[in-house]
Amino acid sequence: MNVLAYLIPISLLLGGVGLGAFIYTVRTNQYDDPEGDARRILSDEWDDKPKQ
Repeated sequence: MNVLAYLIPISLLLGGVGLGAFIYTVRTNQYDDPEGDARRILSDEWDDKPKQ
């Protein structure tokens, strides 16, 4: 049971670090256009090997 005295604070600290990282990514607009890349890859506008 003494192990829980160490594991609970460590898990809370790691959870806080993960939450802080998520909040940082949201505030720096890293999730602005999640659908854009999926649609751009299917577009023929920037095809490297166009049909001849």
